Amino acid sequence: MRSITRSMKKVELILALDVLEKDRALKVANDVKEFISHIKVNYPLILSNGIEIIEELSKIKPVIADFKIADIPYTSSLIARIAFENCASAVIVHGFAGRETVKEVLNVAKDYGGEVYVVTELTSSEEFFKDVSDRIAKMAVDLGCHGIVAPSTRPKRVRRLKEIVGDLKILCPGIGAQGGSLEVVKYATHVIVGRIIYNSENPKESTKEILKAINDQI
Repeated sequence: MRSITRSMKKVELILALDVLEKDRALKVANDVKEFISHIKVNYPLILSNGIEIIEELSKIKPVIADFKIADIPYTSSLIARIAFENCASAVIVHGFAGRETVKEVLNVAKDYGGEVYVVTELTSSEEFFKDVSDRIAKMAVDLGCHGIVAPSTRPKRVRRLKEIVGDLKILCPGIGAQGGSLEVVKYATHVIVGRIIYNSENPKESTKEILKAINDQI
């Protein structure tokens, strides 16, 4: 039974599209669309091209608005609403902003049939997160969020967070340029990859290689 369960596990690939140019973003997304489940956008692309870029990309694949929302509940709800009104399928919110902020963002998401993923800790540093990330993960479960964001740079932490969140989605950024480990596919539902795809001379081939590495790890 164990071997059957492992063979059925699937980890999907999310493209982190942290480029500045609209034409480049659309080209890369179209090149790799058959291999990815979602496109994740952040402030660089949005500030360079306007919020409307989300709707354009959503015609290729569902878009996650990685705004790491972390303001007071009311302001956070406005940010989330703007993202969903422009065809985002999900938003990412910082767990450290607190229960009321996450709850308000989740309420907005429900209006649009969208999802909310909560950052438990960053890939770049655990200095301010290590004492609270377990509590953030539990909060995400308690509030009924759809998933968490956990660092591929610290697989042991992802394993621990998986114990807390159970069947919630676990999105792991940091593979590639940040030195994350594909060991996290044992616990993750989605792996987020950016620079080694969009900076590649052949994004499609690079994406296929990443998927092969993910499947080999599984």
